[in-house]
Amino acid sequence: MLKQRVITAAVLLPIALIGFFLLEGLAFALFIGVVVVLGGWEWARLAGYASQVARIGYAVVVALLLILLYRLQAAAAWLLPLSVVWWLAATALVLGYPGSQRHWGGRVGSLVIGLLILLPAWQALVQLKQWPQGNWLIVAVMVLVWAADIGAYFSGKALGRRKLAPQVSPGKSWEGLIGGLITSLLITLGVGLYRGWSPRELVLALLGAALVVVISVVGDLTESMFKRSSGIKDSSQLLPGHGGVMDRIDSLTAAVPVFTVLLWLAGWGAW
Repeated sequence: MLKQRVITAAVLLPIALIGFFLLEGLAFALFIGVVVVLGGWEWARLAGYASQVARIGYAVVVALLLILLYRLQAAAAWLLPLSVVWWLAATALVLGYPGSQRHWGGRVGSLVIGLLILLPAWQALVQLKQWPQGNWLIVAVMVLVWAADIGAYFSGKALGRRKLAPQVSPGKSWEGLIGGLITSLLITLGVGLYRGWSPRELVLALLGAALVVVISVVGDLTESMFKRSSGIKDSSQLLPGHGGVMDRIDSLTAAVPVFTVLLWLAGWGAW
């Protein structure tokens, strides 16, 4: 398993770096779109649709909506704030699971939830790419999420006692969440001191980083909630040793839109 994970990571990392740093405009949108469409194919299974016809059909719908969003880029002004509202609602659904299942709207409602997860994530990355220092903004949000994951893993393994969401993901603990949060905040603090941010900028950056990390955990738990409901361990086997695409991007689907909205509120860029 470890060998498979290492080989898969070694293949995917350079592809990801090339896509993020060298592609621009339509090429970048298509690159991210492929990932999101594959995520849609997997999400249909999490929503309860086992047949390939249904899953491919949903992936096609996701692709068509991405094309529409690309042509109507002003849609970011309402789609990304809507995403923030969704992730607040998702937090309540995770905390209320399994009773919250009655609010999903069945299989059709679960497909709609998939759109609320996937489409804003694509839109946010396309938006970030167009803003000043876009490549580094994308790297920054990914580092925040990945650092939190690593910090949570080690602190949870060493200190984990109190379960964070036992009905959704029994392996996650409050100690892991705190450890991951501290890891990301230390990185943010280091960057802020290195770049000479003012005290006000530093405080706002730390608050924003904390919010992004917490909501990234909600993204992870949301996918875990749907996997648990459908009795599925991994979203697919597309990535040997890593599970599926959704298993790799679940945290980012929540973190990236919130990160983008926070930067917009701070005046970094315009829709």
